[in-house]
Amino acid sequence: MSEEHMHHPNYLKIWAMLVGLLVVSVAGAMVGIRVVTLITAFGVACVQAYLVAKNCMHIGAARRFVPYLVATALVLMLLFFSGAAPDVMKPAGVNWVKPAWQEAAVEHDVSLHEARH
Repeated sequence: MSEEHMHHPNYLKIWAMLVGLLVVSVAGAMVGIRVVTLITAFGVACVQAYLVAKNCMHIGAARRFVPYLVATALVLMLLFFSGAAPDVMKPAGVNWVKPAWQEAAVEHDVSLHEARH
């Protein structure tokens, strides 16, 4: 693709969309419902990452193998997370214990949840 045929995105419009999505994710967290918070946070983050990759990183205009490299990196990241998450998300394991500050945070969250109900 030559320089004269390349389409440049409207960066001000993309910035405005990213700021709007930021407002949505902050508002979703303020609702106080955990499912809504998670959906807005991760859903908005995925949309924002797509917008940045497509428009600011110009992955669509790159050589044909670049999107495959990005997809491979994402798959490997998800594979690492799915392999490590079962151990890391437990309160204790073989030869390790979750730090006390994390246990205190969990107890604090439980007491706040009980106080609300």
